[in-house]
Amino acid sequence: MAIQKTYSMIKPDGVRNHHVGEIINRFERAGLTIERMELGMVTLEQAKANYAEHEGKPFYDSLIAYITSGPVVKMCISGEGAVAKCRALMGATNPAEAAPGTIRGDFGLIMDENVIHGSDSPESAERELAIFFS
Repeated sequence: MAIQKTYSMIKPDGVRNHHVGEIINRFERAGLTIERMELGMVTLEQAKANYAEHEGKPFYDSLIAYITSGPVVKMCISGEGAVAKCRALMGATNPAEAAPGTIRGDFGLIMDENVIHGSDSPESAERELAIFFS
């Protein structure tokens, strides 16, 4: 498997509920490297660029409002098969369907605030890394 870079973001609820350290620890225990990390706000422009494929959907406005509502932790993560590894660590998008032991299974409460975002493909990772680490 090839070394990849991927993008992951601990969302406002993950920061607010003090899960940052445990989430980072899980990535590192899985053999992944955090190459870059920043605590900060997502700008409106970044949010719109990142979630452009959802524009026009009923949940779009609330998604943008949520992701810009508080600090997030933006990360560039690398390692063998980083995209798939990160996705497996995160668990299903809906916390109610996420397996125990995954980030969303352990810390997610509701679909609209599911603790973490991660790129779903190497192409998405490249696009998202450019949005957040230009």
